[in-house]
Amino acid sequence: MSGLVTAITTGITAFSATNIDDIVILTLLFSQINKTFRSRHIVAGQYLGFAVLILASLPGFLGGLIIPQDWIRLLGLMPIIIGVNSLLKREEDSPEEAEEETEPSCPSIIASFLSPQTYNVAAIAFANGSDNISVYVPLFANSELDSLLVILSVFFSLVGVWCYTAYKLTYLPAIAQFLTENGNTFVPCILIGLGIFIVTENVTWTLLSVVSSYIFSLILGFNTQPSNEDKEKISI
Repeated sequence: MSGLVTAITTGITAFSATNIDDIVILTLLFSQINKTFRSRHIVAGQYLGFAVLILASLPGFLGGLIIPQDWIRLLGLMPIIIGVNSLLKREEDSPEEAEEETEPSCPSIIASFLSPQTYNVAAIAFANGSDNISVYVPLFANSELDSLLVILSVFFSLVGVWCYTAYKLTYLPAIAQFLTENGNTFVPCILIGLGIFIVTENVTWTLLSVVSSYIFSLILGFNTQPSNEDKEKISI
């Protein structure tokens, strides 16, 4: 019994310590839900990315490593690509689209896992959790099989708790208002900063990349605003 309690406590502690930053990323992702990017993509992608992290860490239990740490860092390029692409293609959703987004849909779980949106979220989850492997490998190596199974059960249960918590955070008035007004600009900048941090593990470069991305987004938004003549034509 004490071994079970110890395994559960270890699982909760290890997951919380290595995934606290995922709450921020998940909250930002949930704030970007629209017609083509739905909650199911985020949940499926988070589970998929975390499952790959676990698979990459399990060799620690078996006595070896499969994926070199330097290769994992290269996955930081994925958030950068997604962030830059979002800045270049960001558009405001129309009210009609917002109403359409609230319509319930029940596609198959398999379809959700096969969508590109799911893979994008999975890549972000895996890249952001690359440092988790350095914690999970020795943890798994020092665990018996029964304890390992308990720890993994706790891990995958907490992934769902993390997703639910992040989803609910987007409904808090202050957070919801900020993300609604600034999400299309703020989220891509954070993704770019996250990618820079994963690749370089340098906080200074991360902050510079976020600030530079934000300034670039402001310039881009200013240049794409319609002129007064265009506004008059639209009103006519």
